[in-house]
Amino acid sequence: AAMFADGTAPGAAVESLWRSARSARCEAKSCQTGEISTAETAVQSHASRDAGVQTDQSKDAVQDFQQEVQVDYTSLLSFLQRVEDAVIKELNKNWESRAFDGFAVNWTDQNETVLCLHTLSYPEAQDQNLQVTSVSWNATGSVVACSYGRLDGGDWSTEKSCVCTWNLDRRALNPQRPDIVVDVPSSVMCLAFHPSQPSLIAGGLFSGELVVWDTSRTEDPVIWRTGMTDDTHADPVYQVNWLPDAKHRNHSRLLSVSTDGKILVWREERDGRLALAEGFAVVSQQIPRNTQLKKFAWGEAAVGVTSLSFSHFDPCVFVVGVEGGYSLKCSTSAETLALHRTKSSVPLRAPAELAFSPHGGPVYSVSCSPFHRQVLNLFLSCGTDGQVHLHSMLQAQPLISLQLSKKYLFCVRWSPVRPLVFAAASGEGKAAINICFTGDVHLFDFEKSSRKPTVSIKQVTGEHPVYCLEFNTKQTRLLAAGDATGTVKVWQLSSDFTEQGLREMSHLEQLASEMMD
Repeated sequence: AAMFADGTAPGAAVESLWRSARSARCEAKSCQTGEISTAETAVQSHASRDAGVQTDQSKDAVQDFQQEVQVDYTSLLSFLQRVEDAVIKELNKNWESRAFDGFAVNWTDQNETVLCLHTLSYPEAQDQNLQVTSVSWNATGSVVACSYGRLDGGDWSTEKSCVCTWNLDRRALNPQRPDIVVDVPSSVMCLAFHPSQPSLIAGGLFSGELVVWDTSRTEDPVIWRTGMTDDTHADPVYQVNWLPDAKHRNHSRLLSVSTDGKILVWREERDGRLALAEGFAVVSQQIPRNTQLKKFAWGEAAVGVTSLSFSHFDPCVFVVGVEGGYSLKCSTSAETLALHRTKSSVPLRAPAELAFSPHGGPVYSVSCSPFHRQVLNLFLSCGTDGQVHLHSMLQAQPLISLQLSKKYLFCVRWSPVRPLVFAAASGEGKAAINICFTGDVHLFDFEKSSRKPTVSIKQVTGEHPVYCLEFNTKQTRLLAAGDATGTVKVWQLSSDFTEQGLREMSHLEQLASEMMD
């Protein structure tokens, strides 16, 4: 047999214990090495330090800084004693100087435009075609009120109306939803906020009544009213004013004027009544003879009063505008009894002392200047002839006559902060481009022109006049104006109309004096 030969041997297998152990624990890995430990760090430095400068601080500089400043008090005292008389003399000279009389610094940013901040309305009143007959600001200057009624023709003696208020400082102000609405059974012809109690509003009605509302009362806001008596006005009340009560400091009196010729002063009673305290009647026969008004054909002697304004320098002196076209200077000190035929619980006196040159139609508004001293006692008047008259109470002839409109002027008001500025509301004007009838608010600045408005604001287009306007005496950049569409617009005036200039107090007085000469 051969020594070597081909042969086949069976194979041998070795089972892997690692794979079976991993499968039993349901683990899967891509490698057989152990877990590698890792760590991350932003920096490898173990310590840090910030330095503002790299230069070394000079020891000499530190010593110089820390060394106390030496003052020669003896020399300082000697200097102050030498200049004391001269300094006091100059201070006294500045104290007595009138160079800055009437100048007020305004630290706010100047605004060179006139902007409409708010357009306020009450849709339910507008649906009845009611008009804004009067506007008034409350004692804080944050709330504006308007009365709704009618000043045009038609049988509206029994038509219901309302008084609405908006708080302009409220964040959730809705210009078409007044904060307060007071329903009134008769048209409200005029209203006035109390000068110190922000929630009290007085209103004059078409029926001749006076009503006082407290807007803080939600149930029944009426707290005083005249009712219908022999003392009540027989015609609509066209203006109402609050007056201080000389006998009771905590009380006020109300003054009302009407086209029945009566000017009545009312006092508050505890039972909620307004009782007549004193009264006046403007009678044709008792107006000064130099310009006596034409007597009416039916023999009635009363002269219809449409507006009133008190002098700011003499509480006894006031001016009224009347339907006959005249402005009359009157006095509460008058003692002559009026030749008035109607019944009254108190004697009515004749207040007229002087009649000024007339307008070409009824006078609708008068406004006494709050600035010019008693030497001149200036006032403005406007009426249906479209003119504004600037008067001094010292003479019958107007100092200036301004023709603003071809139709009516319904209201004029002197600025509370600028002696040379006033505003007027008209029922017709011309737009800058398209000729159309508009309701305008005219702003005058006599410093710029004594013949034409500085700015004419187009409040409303169409044949809808602006009936009323009022400056805000607290927030002096605001001017509210109400129109025949039932809308009140609150205008923000530019700094040009609210910042008093140097020597402005004496500028118009000098101008008026020259015209009187």
